[in-house]
Amino acid sequence: MKYAMEHIREIVQGEFLQFRRNDPVEHLLLDSRRLIFPDTSLFFSLKGPRRDGSLFMEELYRRGVRNFVVEADGATGGGETAGMTAATVVGGGMTDANIILVRDSLQALQQLAAYHRRQFALPVIGITGSNGKTIVKEWLNQLLEDEYHIVRSPKSYNSQIGVPLSVWQLNEAHELAIFEAGISSRGEMVRLSAILRPTIGLFTNIGEAHSEGFDSLAEKAAEKLRLFEQAELLIYNKDQPETEKAIQAWLAAREVAGPVAPSGPAARDPVRRPALFSWGRAEDATLVILSMEKNGRSATFESTGSPVGSTNITARYEGQAFSFTVPFTDEASLENILACASVLLHFRQPVDVIRSKLQRLSPIAMRLELKSGINHCSIINDSYSADLSSLSIALDFLSQQQQHARRTVILSDFLESGLEESALYAEIARALRQKQVDRLVGIGSRISAHADIIGQGFPGETVFYLSVDHFKKDLHHLHFRDETILIKGARVFEFEEIDRWLSEQIHQTVLEINLNAMAHNLRQYRQLLLPTTKMMAMVKAFAYGSGSYEIANLLQFHGVDYLGVAYADEGVVLRKAGIHMPIMVMNTENSSFDSLVEYNLEPVIYSFPLLRSFDKWLKKEGILQFPVHIELETGMNRLGFPLKEVGELGPALLQAAFKVQSVFSHLAASEEAQQDPFSHHQGSSYLTAVTKLQEFLPYPFLRHIANSAAIIRHPQLQLDMVRLGIGLYGIDSADSHQLDLLEVSTLKSTIAQIKSLHEGDTVGYNRRGIAGPHTRMATVRIGYADGYPRSLGNGNGKMWVKGRLAPVIGSVCMDMTMIDITGIPDVGEGDEVVVFGNELSVNQLAHWAQTIPYEILTGVSQRVKRVYFEE
Repeated sequence: MKYAMEHIREIVQGEFLQFRRNDPVEHLLLDSRRLIFPDTSLFFSLKGPRRDGSLFMEELYRRGVRNFVVEADGATGGGETAGMTAATVVGGGMTDANIILVRDSLQALQQLAAYHRRQFALPVIGITGSNGKTIVKEWLNQLLEDEYHIVRSPKSYNSQIGVPLSVWQLNEAHELAIFEAGISSRGEMVRLSAILRPTIGLFTNIGEAHSEGFDSLAEKAAEKLRLFEQAELLIYNKDQPETEKAIQAWLAAREVAGPVAPSGPAARDPVRRPALFSWGRAEDATLVILSMEKNGRSATFESTGSPVGSTNITARYEGQAFSFTVPFTDEASLENILACASVLLHFRQPVDVIRSKLQRLSPIAMRLELKSGINHCSIINDSYSADLSSLSIALDFLSQQQQHARRTVILSDFLESGLEESALYAEIARALRQKQVDRLVGIGSRISAHADIIGQGFPGETVFYLSVDHFKKDLHHLHFRDETILIKGARVFEFEEIDRWLSEQIHQTVLEINLNAMAHNLRQYRQLLLPTTKMMAMVKAFAYGSGSYEIANLLQFHGVDYLGVAYADEGVVLRKAGIHMPIMVMNTENSSFDSLVEYNLEPVIYSFPLLRSFDKWLKKEGILQFPVHIELETGMNRLGFPLKEVGELGPALLQAAFKVQSVFSHLAASEEAQQDPFSHHQGSSYLTAVTKLQEFLPYPFLRHIANSAAIIRHPQLQLDMVRLGIGLYGIDSADSHQLDLLEVSTLKSTIAQIKSLHEGDTVGYNRRGIAGPHTRMATVRIGYADGYPRSLGNGNGKMWVKGRLAPVIGSVCMDMTMIDITGIPDVGEGDEVVVFGNELSVNQLAHWAQTIPYEILTGVSQRVKRVYFEE
C-alpha cells in the first residue's frame, strides 16, 4: 500500500513546513545508513540522547530522499517554532523536499503504523513474554505457512520502533499476521497495543529478563498483559504460577475498568474480556499435559545430520487424549512447542496434521553469521528465511563489511511476499543495486523465471540455477575468491549445505562474537557521555581477541570517532579491509614511518628521540601537517613525555612537521576506589600540562585521559574524548554494576570422545588426574595452544555441559582437555561445550585461572575460528 504525503500529514496530525508535491510513500526510513529506496521512502527524524536524526536529512536529500518528518524542540505546532525549525533543518539546501513538522516524531511513526494496522481485518497473533517470543513466532510461521499467507516481525523487531516497522509490512494479500512485542519499562506496552491490536494474544512466560525497569515480576507481567486489551483470545502457560497469578489479577482489574479515553497512538476501545486458552498439567487447563517422556538422542535433523533428543508428549484436549513426538528435550523448547500446539488447536487443525507438523520442527537460526570462507572470502549466513524485510537487514549487514571490494549475494526464490512476482523481483533488483552488490546467484524456479526483470534493475553479474543441486554441480565455475558472500534463502531450500561448502573448515573450537551485544555495550557507555564528548574505541591486540576488521566495521558503522591500535601493522590491516575512520597507533616505531604515512595512520609521539626522528623523516619526504598524538606521563610510568618537559615540548611541536590531533595520558588505577586520590592527582596534573601546552599551539586539540572504568567512576575526566576498551567487550573493570553490559564473546568446543573409567585410573600427562568410582570423562577439543590456560587443570577450571559445570580432570594438554562429566545426563560425543560465555562468565574463568579477563580474551589463539553474528 502507498500513502500520499498529504494523507500522512493528516494521520500524524502534523503540518507542512515545506510542501512540493503529493509524493507516494511505500517505505519508512529511520536510519540513513539503511537507505535502499530513496524515491518512495519517508524519513522520520528521531531524537536520541546523543543523536538527532535531523542532522542526517541533508545527506539523505543528496541521496534522493524527498519526504521527511521532523520534530521541533518544544514544538507548538506552528508559528515561530515552525519557522525556526524550517530555517534550521532546511537551511535553504532542501528546496525540493516535503517536510512535515510534528510534536513527537516517534509518536508520529506509531500513529502512522496504528492507522495502517486498522485498514486490515485479519487475525493478528500478538506475542509477548520474557523469553521465547521470536522462537514461537518463527515456529508458528513454519507450522502455518502452508495454509496462510503470513506477515511476521522481521528478526526480533519488537520495540517501540520495531513494532511500527513490522506492522508497516501488512498488505492486502496477507491472511495472518504474527507480531512480537517487547518492553523494558513502564508505560511502553499500551502504545504497542494500539499499534498491533492483536486478535489473539500469546503470553510465553514471565521471568527476570529485561526486569530493570520494574519493581517486581508482577508489575512487569501486568505491563506486558496490556498488549492484549483488545484481544479476543489469550493463550498462556498455566503451569507458571507467576503468569497464572498475573493473568487472574489482570482479568479481575478489567472487570471494574471502564473505557479509556483515546489519546494519540495509544487510543483504546472499551474494555473487553478475552477468552482463555491455557496449557499445562493442571486438570482445568484447556490443553492438559498428561505426560512427557524424553528419549535421549534418538532423532536426527535431516538438514544437519546432528543427533538430537526427542520427547513423547501425551495430552488431552476437549476430552480426547492424543500423543505426539517432537525433536527436542530442553524445557524451553518444549514450552515453546506447547504454545504453538495451542495455537494450532485453536485454529482447528486436525490432530494428525498437528502431530506431523510438530515432528518436523527444526531449530531456528535467528542470527546473521559472519565467518571466514574458502579462497579468502567472508561468508554471511542468513539461510533460514527469504522475505523483503529480512533481505533489507541482511543487505545492511553486508554493506557494513568493507574487507573485500567485491560483494556476492546467493538468493533463493521468495515464496511469501504478498507482491505480484514481477514487482517483487524488480524490488529485489533495486535493493541489490542500491547496496552495490556485484554479483547475484539466484537459485530456484521463480527467481530464474524472472531473470530478465532482475537484469533490467540490477546492472551487476547474474547467474541462475533451478536448484541447489544444479548450483553444486557448477560450483567450481563460479570462482568465489576475495569477496564477501551473503547466503540468503527460504528455509525449504536448505542453504545450510551451501554455507558448509563455502565456509573455511577449521577445527571445532569456535569463538563466537555477538555484534548486537557489542553495539549494546557501546550505547550503554555513550549514554554516560556529554553530547560533545567523542569516543575512541580500542581495537588493539586483535580487538581483545575478538577480531580486527570485523569489529572495526561495526564500530565504523555505529559512528565511533576514533580507533586505537597498538602497532602500525594492526592499522594497516584495518585500512586494507576498508576502514576509513581515524586510527591512532599507540606504539610508534621508526621502522613503521612509511606505513604510517602510506595508510594515513596517526602515530603517538611519546619521547623527544621519537619526535625528532619522525619530524626529520617527514621533512625529508616533504610532508607537512601530518596528524600525531602526544602522550604525557602522569603516573603510569610506561610511555610519555614527563610533565617537566612540557615547557620544552611546546616549542618543539610548533616547529615540527606535525599537527597535534590530541594530547592524552593514561590513568593507572581508575577502577580502584582506594586509588582515587592518585587518579585525581593524575587528572589534575594532566589538565595543568595540557593547558600549558595549548599556550604554545595556535590551534585546538583533543584532550583525553578517561578509559572504560573512568567513564563510569570519574565522569569529570570525560573532557573532549574518552577511550573505551575492555568495557566494549562487556567487562566492567570497575565492577560498578551501573551499566547493563553484555559479554560479547563465547568460546565453544565439542566433545571428541567419552570414556568410562575405573576408580584409580589416571588421566593426562604426569598422571595428575585420578578417577573416582564410576567416573565418566569427556575429552574436549581445546587446549593451551587454543588459549585455555594450563593453570585451569586438575579441577581448577570447569566447563559448561548440558546445563551443568564439569570440572577439568588432569592437566590441560596442548590441543585437548579432559573434563569429568560424572552425573551429567544425556552427554554424547559431538556435544557442545561452553568454555566461557553467557552461561560461564569470562570473569569467573579468569578468577579460576588467577588472572584478569583481558588475558583470557587476548589469549584465544588465532587458530580458533571466529564467527561473528547479529541477532
